[in-house]
Amino acid sequence: MVLLFTIIVLALVFDFINGFHDAANSIATVVTTKVLTPVQAVIWAAAFNFVAFFIAKYAIGEFGIANTVAKTVIEQYITLPIVLSGLLAAIIWNLFTWWFGIPSSSSHTLIGGFAGAAIAAYGFQSIHVSTIILIASFIVLAPLIGMLGGTLITILTMHISKKAKPRKAEHWFKRLQLVSSAALSIGHGLNDSQKVMGIIAITLISVQGKMDLPSWMQLSDFSQFKDSDTFDWIPFACFTVIGIGTLSGGWKIIKTMGNKITKINSFEGFCAQTSAALTLYLTEIIKVPVSTTHVITGSIMGVGATKRLSAVRWGVTRQLLVAWLLTIPVSAVLAALIFLIVQMF
Repeated sequence: MVLLFTIIVLALVFDFINGFHDAANSIATVVTTKVLTPVQAVIWAAAFNFVAFFIAKYAIGEFGIANTVAKTVIEQYITLPIVLSGLLAAIIWNLFTWWFGIPSSSSHTLIGGFAGAAIAAYGFQSIHVSTIILIASFIVLAPLIGMLGGTLITILTMHISKKAKPRKAEHWFKRLQLVSSAALSIGHGLNDSQKVMGIIAITLISVQGKMDLPSWMQLSDFSQFKDSDTFDWIPFACFTVIGIGTLSGGWKIIKTMGNKITKINSFEGFCAQTSAALTLYLTEIIKVPVSTTHVITGSIMGVGATKRLSAVRWGVTRQLLVAWLLTIPVSAVLAALIFLIVQMF
């Protein structure tokens, strides 16, 4: 029982780290364009991270991404040491990339760690290869969709506002950035909170019948989130903690997201955020967990490329791509090593 509670706490710790690691995703452009101060921006983003809980619970009515994440490892092979090792690996890699200001994917870190620990324990038969391939494919697809969306939305918005006076247009786009930032923060909350929720839920499901659990922990199926309010503490905790994490901010990554990829103004910030938010809503519909980091980075690149291709610092984006591609395998290897150490005790 102590190990189970430790895992739940570690999952929420990861959720908190995810919040401040990915805070830059929804606030970098509003901070860079000085629409909001850094403190105002994180409060704004955190509030809408939390609002996402009510949208998922009462508007969407399900937590599809959480279910997809839970299917990374086949249920019969899930054990507490495997989940513990995956979480520790994800936390270590997230802190490492945060320290060096690398906007890597918290999502793929968690999935890589979870799968890597299971492979170390039982081999490749323990994982849903098709699910992992689908999730991994969006390392490329998510930024491409964001880039395409960023380009199209920029062109469309330029056409709509071409007759507006520059000063008036700037005034309105600063206001619209608040709307697009809120939409992106909701998408971030919907997507990223559910990943930790999925890990906690599948852990509780895997120990049913093996432990004497209180009624509020006796989760046996994902359908219970829709049919009963008993287990609302899981999504409520995950959405709340990621919001608190966002409040702490990820200032090193904000510098990379805000200006190192391309210089942006309020108009471009609005277009990038809108594209990223729509991409996240699309992936919510198809129940695929993606990296909000990948999505907003691709969107910023798409917006920058509409000015001229040279406006995007492609050298920086190549470095980001390398980090993205390394995330799942590095997390998996790290989790495998941690699992081997855990097994000694």
